[in-house]
Amino acid sequence: MPVYIALLRAVNVGGGAQVKMEALRALLSRMGFEGAQSLLQSGNVVFRSDEVSRTKLEARLEERLANDLHVPTDFFVRSATEWESILAGNPFPREAREAPGYLIVTLLKDTPSPESWKKLDAAIRGPERVRGGGRHAYIVYPDGQGRSKLTLALIEKNLGTRGTSRNWNTVTKLGILASGS
Repeated sequence: MPVYIALLRAVNVGGGAQVKMEALRALLSRMGFEGAQSLLQSGNVVFRSDEVSRTKLEARLEERLANDLHVPTDFFVRSATEWESILAGNPFPREAREAPGYLIVTLLKDTPSPESWKKLDAAIRGPERVRGGGRHAYIVYPDGQGRSKLTLALIEKNLGTRGTSRNWNTVTKLGILASGS
């Protein structure tokens, strides 16, 4: 049975929507998904499902989270194979080794156009570096994300799609969790 990684957007951070991970795991169980395991408290879950459509999984999860737990937000679902590609495709290996908390992977709902990526590059005003393609971007924040002008809102505006971000430490831990499922 295929293994999936699902990330929730904007939960349990900055006073936004709150989702207890026990409740999230229970919801996935009620939906018929197997082996649901969460990582940290920021809306990261690994599970198994016979469903092969990422889009259908996202829609089902979003609907049930809104209906059952009263939290309307986006899910970003990737297969374990896609996650392995994200890990293997990291264009910033030195940053991953030396400062994994400053290397961010942003998962995107849709695939931005090449013009959108150029627009994002032109919008960067600080030392941040972005490499993207497909439905994700790798971003290095050498001075940290806290004071950076390269916010998720700016990224989404320029790429024309929603996203959610995790640091490299979390990305690698999710890969390990998925490989053991």
